Amino acid sequence: MVEERKLEVLRAIVEDYVATEEPVGSKSLVERHSLGVSPATVRNDMAALEEEGFITQPHTSAGRIPTDKGYRLFVDRLTTLKPMSAPEKRAISTFLDGAVDLDDVVHRSVRLLSQLTRQVAVVQYPTLSRSTVRHVELVALAPTRVLVVLILSTGRVEQRLVELDHEVGDDDLATIRSTVHRVAIGETIAEALTALRGLEQVDPATASVVATLVDAMSDHRSDERVVVGGAANLARYGDSFDVDVRPLLEALEEHVVLLKLLGEAHSGGVLVRIGHEGPYEELSSTSVVSTGYGPGDEALASLGIVGPTRMDYPGTMVAVRAVARYVSRILDEA
Repeated sequence: MVEERKLEVLRAIVEDYVATEEPVGSKSLVERHSLGVSPATVRNDMAALEEEGFITQPHTSAGRIPTDKGYRLFVDRLTTLKPMSAPEKRAISTFLDGAVDLDDVVHRSVRLLSQLTRQVAVVQYPTLSRSTVRHVELVALAPTRVLVVLILSTGRVEQRLVELDHEVGDDDLATIRSTVHRVAIGETIAEALTALRGLEQVDPATASVVATLVDAMSDHRSDERVVVGGAANLARYGDSFDVDVRPLLEALEEHVVLLKLLGEAHSGGVLVRIGHEGPYEELSSTSVVSTGYGPGDEALASLGIVGPTRMDYPGTMVAVRAVARYVSRILDEA
């Protein structure tokens, strides 16, 4: 009973601190929450929580604030994720369903996630290596110039220009397209690369198109692409801006850093890394809430939010999970 009561006191402290941005005292806890115990008992519980490292007293303030350890316990033991309301679900669905291609899906997801959480949103593009080839299109731009369009299962589109040594007609392009489709459509990137490289006795035009496709499929630089939104939300942290968020502002310029913050793409629920649990010591005053997304049960990339440890964890976790599920559904239906 005593442990459960202490957990309720911790929950109240976390919720009040996130809401008010002010250290929380025993008097305000008794006034705001129906804890069912006397102020003296609350003070004793707070003293025990402080001794155990779940809360701390900043400066000379009479109030207490949660520590990383306190937030961790709150997330692991106390957080209940309420489903989004029907209007909220419809709003998310309507906003994301209007996307016209993968780029639009990613950018809409970033805007939506930053608006829902009032944090910095980060969305990684689906990794090229885990995709399958859905379609290859060849478009004649001139007698010796062809646009090669590679469309992957994630909705991702890669485009390359090919300059040919001699003119090709529509029938020639149809033959090249048929050759490529025969060995690559429906295959994973690795399988398609092997099949394309194994093509023998092809004419120079087909060889040029195949070489271009191989180059496009081998280009993993795009796997490090991320989109960031909502940086302006950091301004609402007021006096703590310089202390808590300046390193994060610098990190927003480094995509490799952001990808490491998000962690590996995973489909096993929402991952919450609090403060010092993250990979960078200089960002120890921030937390990351992330999850994987992709068609079916396959996580092709990660999305999530980054912000100060003082955040609404339950609401943020629900928003991240919901957006990931909708994006996954869109990719599954694409």
